[in-house]
Amino acid sequence: MSYAAAAAPGKGQKQTAEEKRAPAPPEIELSDESTASLIDVDSNSVHTVPSDFGSQDIQTSTQLDRLEHEALAAEAKAKEEISAAAAKAKKEGKEAKEKAKKAAGHAERNSDNPVFIGNAIAVVALSAGLGFGAYRKYAAGELSWKVVGAWTGIVGLFAAGDYYLSSYLFKNKYPSKK
Repeated sequence: MSYAAAAAPGKGQKQTAEEKRAPAPPEIELSDESTASLIDVDSNSVHTVPSDFGSQDIQTSTQLDRLEHEALAAEAKAKEEISAAAAKAKKEGKEAKEKAKKAAGHAERNSDNPVFIGNAIAVVALSAGLGFGAYRKYAAGELSWKVVGAWTGIVGLFAAGDYYLSSYLFKNKYPSKK
């Protein structure tokens, strides 16, 4: 018989009531053997992460190790720089003391030189005159930045002239005692 003839209504064999029902779903048999392959959540092989894991600065132990190593290296470098700076400061301190002793000795050795005495008198007189004049202008309310700038220029010209005159006199007429 053909399929079409068998499928035509009213023809062929009729299904029994048992055959008309849907088949029963397959059942899962539970046994202890099937759970043996599951992972134990209490073991060390399972790791959990906190919910703010993505926003943490240090996310792995490798990052932590690297940061600790960098901090130790930076600390060692800072200690090295501090000791080098201390040694440099100590050396500069010794040089400054020697220079101060030499300058004090230079002033004592040249205390009878007329160029040295003239420069000392000129510095004292110029300082006193400028200070007194600036105070009078201030008291009168006439001290301005223009006045200060003009007198600064005059002092600069005087200093340049004094330098060249003193250099000439020290070289030619009154040599400095070293």
